[in-house]
Amino acid sequence: MLALRKLSTLKSSRFLSSFAIHNPICTSATIPGVPSCTYYDERINKAGREGDFDTVQHLLNKRVLDGFFHTNNTFKFINTSNLSTLNDLLETISRLDNYFARKCSYDCLIARLSKMQCITEAMRVAEAMVSEGRVTANNATFHPIINTLTKKEEFDEAWRVMDVMKSCGIAPDLTAYNYLLTGYCYTGNVTSAAGVLAKMEEEELGADTRTYDALVLGACRAGKLDVALALVRRMLDDGVSPLYCTHAHIISAFLKYNYYEQAVEFVRSYAGRDMKLDAENFGILATRLITRSKFDEAKELVKEMSERRLTMGPRLKDFYELHVRSDGLR
Repeated sequence: MLALRKLSTLKSSRFLSSFAIHNPICTSATIPGVPSCTYYDERINKAGREGDFDTVQHLLNKRVLDGFFHTNNTFKFINTSNLSTLNDLLETISRLDNYFARKCSYDCLIARLSKMQCITEAMRVAEAMVSEGRVTANNATFHPIINTLTKKEEFDEAWRVMDVMKSCGIAPDLTAYNYLLTGYCYTGNVTSAAGVLAKMEEEELGADTRTYDALVLGACRAGKLDVALALVRRMLDDGVSPLYCTHAHIISAFLKYNYYEQAVEFVRSYAGRDMKLDAENFGILATRLITRSKFDEAKELVKEMSERRLTMGPRLKDFYELHVRSDGLR
């Protein structure tokens, strides 16, 4: 908490891409034969599976010219059974005409390999990107690798990746440190989490919603619910809106220790500010109470959800009709 107080709140930067503005088709339903993100993904994967990397090169160049971003499916033809094609793909990417096309392709491939947990190969792509010199690796390039390693609780490897970044002239950013902080908090390693906070303070990175979320998670997993609640209050005082999952951490912790009344009180204390958040909080708590056979408490909550006109999922709707609405009609 002391280290956190020294961190200045970081306001997230906002940016819009002209490609996204002028090419809404990327997020809309696709029309067969009409260029779109899906159109290019399907053809790139078909050509990749067939080993036709000249066509892959043409499509990667063309999709950028047409203003279509890469997606999680762009290099889906790469899998653990055909990693030998990685050499061909790297050679193909290095020959792309446009800086932006090369940058996006490298980053997308690293994300794909990281998702497959092929960290050695992902780092190889990052190193090829750096050594090429015609494109600039940045924090976003390494984020998928660090994220995967921290989820696997391979923290020493994650720190080594951070060292590689620094050797390439890339100063790890707040997101990179947040991945480490979240990983340590999830495992309950308070000492290491404090060390990450100290590093963030030293580098004057500030704190954002993910930083606070990690700390709330750590406090909840350590059974320090008073600290978790204090962190949420501090977020609000600093003008930082908690994530939905931040509230969910606290609700789950209350239920873990059978503090049912406190869980209900917590949910109600934040009601009325954001209807989507209310629907999420009331819905999570009511569903968990039903699972624990706390039907009286659950009935009160779903009744309140109805009165507040909050959206209910199918299970809660059925529960409301059977146990609340039907009782009122008797």
